[in-house]
Parts: sequence; C-alpha cells; structure tokens
Amino acid sequence: MKILFLGDVMGRSGRTGIIERLGKLREDWKLDFVVVNGENASNGAGLTTAHAKALLDAGADVLTLGDHAFDQKDMLQFCEVEPRIIRPLNFSKAAPGKGARVFEASRGRKVLVAQALGQVFMKRPFDDPFSAVETVLRSHPLGGAVNASLIDIHCEATSEKMAMGHYCDGRASIVVGTHTHVPTSDTMILPGGTAFQSDAGMCGDYNSVIGMDKAEPLRRFITGMPKARFEPANGEATLSGIYVETDDRTGKANRVEAVRQGGRLSQQGPDGSLA
Repeated sequence: MKILFLGDVMGRSGRTGIIERLGKLREDWKLDFVVVNGENASNGAGLTTAHAKALLDAGADVLTLGDHAFDQKDMLQFCEVEPRIIRPLNFSKAAPGKGARVFEASRGRKVLVAQALGQVFMKRPFDDPFSAVETVLRSHPLGGAVNASLIDIHCEATSEKMAMGHYCDGRASIVVGTHTHVPTSDTMILPGGTAFQSDAGMCGDYNSVIGMDKAEPLRRFITGMPKARFEPANGEATLSGIYVETDDRTGKANRVEAVRQGGRLSQQGPDGSLA
C-alpha cells in the first residue's frame, strides 16, 4: 500500500496548498491512502467544519487533530458525525469523537489511524499516551485485523516522539510526529519494520515563524511584550510529510521517503516530482 501523511495544515496557505496539489500527488504517486493533520487549518487554531470538508474534498481520506482539536467550537459536533476526523485518544474521556478508527483503503484493505498527545512541555496534562496507544495496537494487530496502521504522535519533545516510535516498532506501520511545524531529518524504517519521522513538519508558508507572520513573534522575542495577535503567514505553502510503502501481508514498511512539495523548502518526494 502507498500511504501519504501530511503534517499540520497551517491557515489559508496550508489549505490552499492541499486543495491545489493533493489531487495531483494522489494521481502521480498512485496513492492508496492519505492522512492529513488539520488542527491548525482555520486561522492557525483548530479546524472548522467548512475547512474540514474542503480538505476531505481535496483528497484526504482522514484528518487528525491535536491539542487545538476543539478551538473551533463547531468541531465538537462535527467530529461526532464525520467519522473521517480523528481527535487524540487521550484528550479527555468526555471528548466527542474517536481517537482511533479503521478505514477502508483501495481494494478493501484495512488501515488503522490513531492519534495521541504527548505530555512533555505541553500546556496541559494529558493522560498517558503510551497506554492509550497500547490498547489500540493490541486490538488491531498488523497482518490480522488491519493491513496497515498509522500513529500520529502530537507533542513538543522529539525524545517523546522517538520513544513512541520505538514503543510501536513492529506493531504499527507508521509512527509520525506532529505539532512543532518543523520537519525533522530522521526519516527511517526502525528495526522492527515501522516507518518513522520525529516530526512531519507543516503544510504552510515557511517564510514565517512556525507558520505565523514574522512581525509579531519577532516583536515578542525582542521586547518581551505583545502588541497584536498572531496571524498565519499567507505565502506559498510547502506540503511536508512522509510517503510510505507497506507490505499488505505483514503491514510493515518497506520504503519511506520525506515529502516536501512546493514553497521554499528543498524539494523531496518518492520520485522527486513537484506538485
């Protein structure tokens, strides 16, 4: 199976990049399944119903969220009726929606998608992500209940993301980090056969401070004083993420490539093509 994961969609720039390029990537790379983290797609904070529908219509099979899952209040209702949206497993026991689901890819193949929030340096304490993921992986073994599985680990610390990768090695097809908006260069297949990257990066304008227009973050770093709201940067987006090919029988990864398409970053992909 050919699977694409794209990192945090950041504001209008990221949404436009997905809408304009994802369809062509699906066609050119013959993708079977696409997961997109959409939690910053609506003005950099959360995801509205309208923007979720636009990303799904553009070619995403599943949208994951994160710590900003419910910043846009209409998501509280929409994630209950739209099964293609996954909120974090360990967000809150009372949270609406689901933190893991099995989806059907091409030719009837089953793909598990789950997300967990990390604990290190996060603004609020979340439940243990490792035990949350353990429960899901135990009930969805690779090569049995599912043909492939993807874990989105949404957190600040690269150490925590790497620990989750090793914890899931051989039991998940893909473990990929989100949240920091900066792609890491540790794309690899772990010893047990799990494709891994500490952070997928963002789908947004990299002529920015993690996707925000530079002026206000720079002012706060220099003066220590806020003057205005953060606003997403609206230049051309780079779509950042990972491409993985999995074995349908075992569910393990046999190829992984970093993806960076369009915008300012050096271009990468499974065939070097541009969207």
